[in-house]
Amino acid sequence: MKLLAINERPVQPRFIQGVLLAALVCLTAWPARGAMTLTEAVDIAQRNDPWLVGSEYRQQAIEAQSTAAGTLPDPVVSVGFANLPTDTFDFDQEAMTQFKVGVSQTFPRGHSRALDQKRLSLLGAQYPYQRDDRRAKVAVNITSLWLEVFRATESIRLIEQDRALFEDLVDVAQSSYSTAVGRTRQQDLIRAQLELTRLEDRLTVLHERRDMSRAKLNEWLHAAPGSPPPAGARGQAGISANLALSDKLAETLPQIELRHPTLYEAGTAPSPQDIASHLRSHPAILSLDRKIDASRAGIELAEQKYRPQWSVNASYGYREDDPVDNPSMDRDRPDFFSFGVAFDLPLFTSKRQDRQVQSAIAGSEAVRTEKWLALRNMIATFETQRSKLLRLNQRQLLYQSRLLREMQDQAEASLTAYTTDDGDFSEVVRARIDELNARIDALDIEVDRLKTISQLNYFFVTSSSFPGGETS
Repeated sequence: MKLLAINERPVQPRFIQGVLLAALVCLTAWPARGAMTLTEAVDIAQRNDPWLVGSEYRQQAIEAQSTAAGTLPDPVVSVGFANLPTDTFDFDQEAMTQFKVGVSQTFPRGHSRALDQKRLSLLGAQYPYQRDDRRAKVAVNITSLWLEVFRATESIRLIEQDRALFEDLVDVAQSSYSTAVGRTRQQDLIRAQLELTRLEDRLTVLHERRDMSRAKLNEWLHAAPGSPPPAGARGQAGISANLALSDKLAETLPQIELRHPTLYEAGTAPSPQDIASHLRSHPAILSLDRKIDASRAGIELAEQKYRPQWSVNASYGYREDDPVDNPSMDRDRPDFFSFGVAFDLPLFTSKRQDRQVQSAIAGSEAVRTEKWLALRNMIATFETQRSKLLRLNQRQLLYQSRLLREMQDQAEASLTAYTTDDGDFSEVVRARIDELNARIDALDIEVDRLKTISQLNYFFVTSSSFPGGETS
């Protein structure tokens, strides 16, 4: 029969190659020359993140305020005339007329200066942890976008790889139907052409997804026009620019090591207390700890309002000598020097000082609540992602150990049955589509698994996880 000609085409090696590629998709290999790896993409995105630059400026602003808060207020100098007669405005007419120069200095209440300086210093100490947390989130985001581009690209490659086979099936069906040899029916020809058209539609959708993911990825990789090169990246500015403009990613999936793998052992689930013990060193939590410490200093600062505020003042009064036409008076008039101390009395504290302390205490408790909410959210998210990873591991094992091989066997069996006049053409097409879908599903599982690992690793980030990680 002429339909036996399908066996003369190199169909089987192509399917075997596709299965092997799907089985090896999780292995790490050296990327093609000029292709961007995930590590390079994350590094470029972190270097080009303007949020980190803004955070450094915000920290500098707080630190400058802290230095200023520890200094005394500026002294006040006063200059003026005292007791000037209004009838003649002569400076030497009356003995009480003086030209006065004074200076006064205010001293803040209690230890207000030191406590305010401490509060601002603690607020500034949270920014390095915020930057470490931002870098970790950027790494998770870039990993997700990079893997989405890879997923779409690899899916396109798998479909393109099998499209030639479906074109062969259409040609065979067309030849068999036109010669009236064999059992090919019109609906078989239409089905083969329909599946080929659907593959074209899937390719169009995948190209759209790849372009959208790549555009989102390039948003992080491209520096803003006219912006200065990121700090610490001057020596690699040219390399980073070339990599950021590359449209080609590495052709193999990266290997992302799972941190604290004992937490994911089957049959055992870590308690919330165990998870919280790991999360206490997370930069996001350490940042909130510094904020809590600053709020405690704010309470002490509010308590200083019960103490008086002191000020000292001194002045020198110059007097003109007696006029010459007044011989009855001594011509020499002594100058005056004055000195004084002033302070307020916080006697009525129920409406001001008490309320200010209550406000500071409430603010501190609110920040503490913010920390516990963040911990609870992180624990719940970790448990969700952990369960997802365990299920993905089960599916990956099922696909690699049985499902892909069984799909290949089914496709081969349906083709053999058809070529021996014991099968249906639609079954051949359906089996090949199922095998292709199984390989794409295997790719999806591996990509989702790596994305989940990246999200789980975020919860165990520390400041020392980054080169030059900042601590306080």
